Amino acid sequence: MLAAAQRLRRSIDFAAAVRGGRRAGRGTLVVHLTLPVTPGAADATPEPARGGAESSSAPVSRAGFVVSKAVGPAVVRNRVRRRLRHLTRERLAALPAGSTLVVRALPAAADVTYQRLGADLDAALAAARAGRERRPR
Repeated sequence: MLAAAQRLRRSIDFAAAVRGGRRAGRGTLVVHLTLPVTPGAADATPEPARGGAESSSAPVSRAGFVVSKAVGPAVVRNRVRRRLRHLTRERLAALPAGSTLVVRALPAAADVTYQRLGADLDAALAAARAGRERRPR
């Protein structure tokens, strides 16, 4: 399980990561990754309004999960979410401090193995970290 400081909970945090982050999709999921530009950039993201102990600590990478009803019934959605949470916990330490990651499961995630989810997550994270210039519209 992810520590409380590593989880995204507020919709504003999810929206900021989805709008401002790099997007990369693979067969069963899509990741939105927001990397800090500078070490001080993590302070620009909204922080929970709780005790001052969290604000004095170093920025941590945070992750959130979106598993919609299109994935399946509640039992299937929860299984996919648990698998993604476990896979992400192993990979979160490899991201730069202050990164924000949103993992969105696609309907195909309901029927694949744990290993396939892990491979898709690795490939999507690598693509999001590599980044590329956006095409002009």
